[in-house]
Amino acid sequence: MAAILEFERPIQELENKINELRKFSSEKGIDLSNEIAILEKRAGEVRKSIYGNLNSWQHVLIARHPQRPNTYDYINFIFDDFIELHGDRYFGDDPAVVGGVGWFNGRPVTVIGQLKGKDTNENLARNFGMAHPEGYRKAVRLMKQAEKFNRPVICFIDTPGAYPGIGAEERGQFEAIARSMSVMSTLKVPIVTIVIGEGFSGGALGIGVGDRILMQEHAIYSVITPEGYASILWKDSSRARDAAEAIRIIARDILELGVADKIIAEPLGGAHQDPEAAAAMLGKALTETLDELLKLKLEDLTSQRYEKFRSIGNLK
Repeated sequence: MAAILEFERPIQELENKINELRKFSSEKGIDLSNEIAILEKRAGEVRKSIYGNLNSWQHVLIARHPQRPNTYDYINFIFDDFIELHGDRYFGDDPAVVGGVGWFNGRPVTVIGQLKGKDTNENLARNFGMAHPEGYRKAVRLMKQAEKFNRPVICFIDTPGAYPGIGAEERGQFEAIARSMSVMSTLKVPIVTIVIGEGFSGGALGIGVGDRILMQEHAIYSVITPEGYASILWKDSSRARDAAEAIRIIARDILELGVADKIIAEPLGGAHQDPEAAAAMLGKALTETLDELLKLKLEDLTSQRYEKFRSIGNLK
């Protein structure tokens, strides 16, 4: 059962009452179907009202939900015969970045994504999805391989940022991110990047240069986390809720700003409510996007990618 978020309490209370009535009806042999139907209708109305009027911070909570599908989940749901590849051929393998080759709609593709865990032990093993330089260098290696064999590249973004530790800095964290962005900017195959959870700072940008940027409905994307913004600007990280509104990080804002190209709908309440349905929605959007990109000539593909990122932030 998915963890209940604070703003979901009214829904949970109604569902508890429905379950209690069902149990009582079953134990006592009393027909309470009308009463149950009334409560179910009320629960549906409350659910639609709550999820249809979420504020930015509530989107953040859904994007960070511990049961939200991660990169591995979507790989298992969407791609066939996925083979994971390891290592950057310089230092080692980074478990915060998963990458490999699989089949999508009968076509070979390269898949790269940041990977968070579902519990404390998994998150520790994956460094909470915060990649080291070797993670980005692994991504570059796989992207160059994809170019060699003419495979489209699909990237899943889900990270609070690149890892800022001493070892990561000593091994060239920012150079690795910059090189990954540089390689992606001129890669001679289609690239689709999908923000599936949180995408912050250079950690997200490191695999975020694509021909199309898609975002799931409750995903968030920005140069800094709300907590980081509040700490720097107001010297008070507890104002993260205010920061979430100020920096416009939710999908509809990112689409309006011209950074994202498409929003992928999620099951009511978020992808964690029905991961399989969320994967089906994501797969449909990915199919449409790839079909569109594969029709473009190579020179048009790379030139449009260049113009896309040159135009972001243009206020004229």
